[in-house]
Amino acid sequence: MAKFGKKYQDAAKLIESGKLYASQEAMELVKKTATAKFDETIELHVRLGVDPKYADQQVRGALVLPNGTGKTQRVLVFAKGEKVAEAEAAGADFVGSDEIVQKIQGGWLDFDIAVATPDMMKDVGRLGMVLGRKGLMPNPKTGTVTADIGAAINELKKGRVEFRADKTGVVHLAIGKVSMDTDKIAENITILLTEIGRKKPADAKADFIQSVSISSTMGPGVWLDYKVGE
Repeated sequence: MAKFGKKYQDAAKLIESGKLYASQEAMELVKKTATAKFDETIELHVRLGVDPKYADQQVRGALVLPNGTGKTQRVLVFAKGEKVAEAEAAGADFVGSDEIVQKIQGGWLDFDIAVATPDMMKDVGRLGMVLGRKGLMPNPKTGTVTADIGAAINELKKGRVEFRADKTGVVHLAIGKVSMDTDKIAENITILLTEIGRKKPADAKADFIQSVSISSTMGPGVWLDYKVGE
């Protein structure tokens, strides 16, 4: 059984066991129970009524959060030729082709998300074992394999995020920082839950979104009455 420190235990006492909180109240509690000395990330956890072992019940998608995540994404672009200049002009943090592939093979992973032009995927594919494990592999389904590099980078810099239900049917996603305004985080939550709802598979359970909780990096979870935010 996990052991928690005194700060965590004291914070947990502020949360009523079993209660579902409205978005605004939940956010205030998360901020109040965030006791770390750094600007903690606020994470959303959504349990879905799906069985991801079946291909037709896997849930994934991408969207631009209206207020961003509070973190600037370090964007790596796999490109060559004229696309290099396009990526640099759009604000990519790292751009390259074979030299970037070799750098990653050597253990470098100092970026948050990767984008690739379609012609680069035969080379990027060699990094499948490395990038796949870290959730960094470019994918056309999420818009990170595209010829329109400029538009993809602009969206990522504005707060575009990808979500995917894990093998237990839970979506985990960072949706803000403790330092952000409560209203802005609540709006991010509403937009994200709406988008997840749109991804409901045909064979999913009637109560597709089964539970929602939010927490700071080091704080206890707060159960959310997600219908309030719909």
